[in-house]
Amino acid sequence: MNAPAFVHADPAADAAALNARLQGRSAGDILAHAIGELFPGRIALVSSFGAEAAVLLHMVAQIDAKTPVLFLDTGKLFDETLAYRDELAARLKLSDLRVLRPDPKALAAQDEGGTLWFRDADACCRIRKVEPLQRGLAPFAAWINGRKRFQAATRHALPLVEADGAKLKFNPLADWGPAEIQAYFDRHDLPRHPLVAQGYPSIGCAPCTQPVAAGEDSRAGRWRGRDKTECGIHTITAITPSSLRTEE
Repeated sequence: MNAPAFVHADPAADAAALNARLQGRSAGDILAHAIGELFPGRIALVSSFGAEAAVLLHMVAQIDAKTPVLFLDTGKLFDETLAYRDELAARLKLSDLRVLRPDPKALAAQDEGGTLWFRDADACCRIRKVEPLQRGLAPFAAWINGRKRFQAATRHALPLVEADGAKLKFNPLADWGPAEIQAYFDRHDLPRHPLVAQGYPSIGCAPCTQPVAAGEDSRAGRWRGRDKTECGIHTITAITPSSLRTEE
């Protein structure tokens, strides 16, 4: 089945139309509609395998475990995240896990010593996350992510569907809260990321992630002390990649 014609028109208008259509539907229904009807074979789930990632990964696996899952291995991740990725992928029988890595030439030119995260966090995120993801998403018309409105003030107006350049981006868990997430973990007996118990409700690269104190946004430990709240994959839609090679 080919994707319906409207996805090739105006991405912003398409997103608005889908938001209206999907209001009130469950996250599972939204995912089934996107994966099975709107974009069969042309949609991917982007997952950090972080603190809450198991919920969306489990949902997608129940619908179609062959759905491509894109994982950004930045070279700066916690060892616990890599082990958790392997555990979940095996448990959920994910059959198309694609590991995206930075272009070695870009690293050699811009971050040979591995300290770019300290000198210029935005540049580090660009070559380790934004550019690899753009290459990995190139074959797809749409993608799925796990952002939620409660996670930070900058996400409080997150829609269910949004335009991301020429692609559509689905946020099926946008209106979920911590209680619903915990209930899903409990109901399906899903393992938690090992760093959650150590005070990490949001987990990125090791040098730029710290524990969060009670009462703080769940993402307060990301780039703490810097004027930075996002890595860039949700705020940059048009870049000039240092390489167009997709690495797996």
